[in-house]
Amino acid sequence: MTADDRRLSPFTGYTRAHWAASADRMLLALRPYASVDHARIDLPGRASAYGRDSDSLEAFARSFLLVAIRLRGESGADPHGLAQWYADGLRAGTDPFSPTAWPRPDRLGQAKVEACSIALGLHLSRPWLWDLLMPGDRERIVAWLGTVVGQEYPPINWVWFQIVVETFLRSVGGPWSAEDVERGLRVHESLYRADGWYSDGPERAYDHYGGWALHVYPLLWAEMAGEFCPDGLRRAWRERLARFLDDAVCLIGADGSPLLQGRSLSYRFAAAAPFWVGAMTGASDLAPGVLRRACSGILAHFEAEGVPDERGLLTLGWHREWPAMAQSYSGPGSPYWAAKGMLGLALPADHPVWTEPEGPLPVERGDVAVALPIPGWLISGTHRDGLVRIVNHGTDHSVPHDERADSPLYARLGYSTATLPPLVGAAVGDPSDNSVTVVDGTDRFSHRNGFEALGCDLVDGVGRALSRARAHWVATEDDHGPDHGSGRRGAVRHGPTLTMGSLLRGAVEVRAARVDSSVGLDAATRLEFSGWPVAGDGPPGVRVLADPGVEVTGDRLVSCLVGLVGLDAAEARRERHTSPLGEHVAVPLLRTARAPRVGGVYVAAVVLRGADAAQTALPTVTVRLDGTADTVTVRWPDGVTSTLSLPSRPSAEAT
Repeated sequence: MTADDRRLSPFTGYTRAHWAASADRMLLALRPYASVDHARIDLPGRASAYGRDSDSLEAFARSFLLVAIRLRGESGADPHGLAQWYADGLRAGTDPFSPTAWPRPDRLGQAKVEACSIALGLHLSRPWLWDLLMPGDRERIVAWLGTVVGQEYPPINWVWFQIVVETFLRSVGGPWSAEDVERGLRVHESLYRADGWYSDGPERAYDHYGGWALHVYPLLWAEMAGEFCPDGLRRAWRERLARFLDDAVCLIGADGSPLLQGRSLSYRFAAAAPFWVGAMTGASDLAPGVLRRACSGILAHFEAEGVPDERGLLTLGWHREWPAMAQSYSGPGSPYWAAKGMLGLALPADHPVWTEPEGPLPVERGDVAVALPIPGWLISGTHRDGLVRIVNHGTDHSVPHDERADSPLYARLGYSTATLPPLVGAAVGDPSDNSVTVVDGTDRFSHRNGFEALGCDLVDGVGRALSRARAHWVATEDDHGPDHGSGRRGAVRHGPTLTMGSLLRGAVEVRAARVDSSVGLDAATRLEFSGWPVAGDGPPGVRVLADPGVEVTGDRLVSCLVGLVGLDAAEARRERHTSPLGEHVAVPLLRTARAPRVGGVYVAAVVLRGADAAQTALPTVTVRLDGTADTVTVRWPDGVTSTLSLPSRPSAEAT
């Protein structure tokens, strides 16, 4: 076991030796599941929608990328024989006459993804693997990779899978298409928004893909392409990454947990990838020690929670194996894209990112308050408990006015480094946490997907954000299509428009909602506010407050929801087997005693804090209704005053 070094790494104890040992353990753990010729790695677990052949290629390709990273950083030193082991697999997998031949990229879409990991791995390890292959082996690999040329790729991060493969092929005299590369670069540029942020597609798809794909591949490719990469793009990508990392470092909790939001969370410490690329390229204003603190904190967080498992395997899940959190494209090999989170091992031991002492994360220096207008997030990190939370008024993995159901991974009002929305049932049903919903007489919840983002800023250290949603009910029961992270479809029934706003300070969000029309309302409907979910292996404690309010307590967290204006009844919703964070889940909620009033403004305090943190004092609220821009005034316990102006109701709704 590698000894901690608290002088060099006062926050995590982790050194480069810890990273190397972790990588080697994960790689060697795969060998018992490999075919004799090493081309297939058949891991236990639920198959993806693409089948076992695809899944075994995925496990090979993604772990091969980690092998290449190890070889690059060690200048070819290879005590475990990784290069030869994977060379055997490459030889058999690309042999069309082999019984373990891989599915080709022109015949299976997922193989297009894995071809990129193979091409990037061959580039990174070229002197110690590719250059030592026999000519016939190289020809077969080129022929297999070459099937990507001229293929169509969806206009998301996938374009990089074609760009990288064809650039490698170009470097070894294989087939490639300048038109394919130029088209992919144009798509990539169309995904850039501003302030360092990309959206993974035309939707408001702000998630970890922005970091581990849309920032990582461009700068790795720039090094790979050399003079083939335009200098203007190289400079722009460096500037964007630097700007992004300034925000992204604020989204890591003091315990090292990245934000639990968005799809493909089973990639886990792939969240470290953009920080390593910042170190590799110098495209970051963060000190090398802070970059390593961020990355080592993420890896240490998962290792402390038993990841990889006792076999040394990465499984579908978060802290533990929990296949239900995976999207339909995810198979047992998918989590090995965590390899991208180990890119730092491609840097030699004398690089400053390994030799400078760790520096603190923003939440370890003090409280954090940041507004991110592009994704529509307010960030609040609290130094006393190390938690980072966001309030979300801009992201839903959709487009304005789309009437799908809410995606639990994108459309909730809040996400944090310690909580995750319930995913079983909620993923295809109704929002049950961190939402403002209209509940009908059959206890069905409205959705806000397709909302209009109305602004996000920081005023005197207090985050402020607004959005407007046409509440709608969605009958998702008949949608059995693949899950790619978006909300489910179904027959839609319309409800009233809700204008929602948040003021965020420390652990407390003041959440307000105004009902802008009577559509879909009747005597049986109620307005519901729900708070942060608390999960645990045992049932969380629940205490109903007189305000009205309810407090839910777990081993590490306290979630509290208190009515400030117009909300009458408090209780907790209990669930089981719906969260990868624990068998039992409880969510605080408040409802109106009767149907919500058109033009009425309803307000609650929504609190998430560590269980050991001091109890949070709540602000007082007054609401002024003037028929145009209604105003919520908040007086915080220390006397600071904030205002939230709800924009006037749309004329078509003002009835």
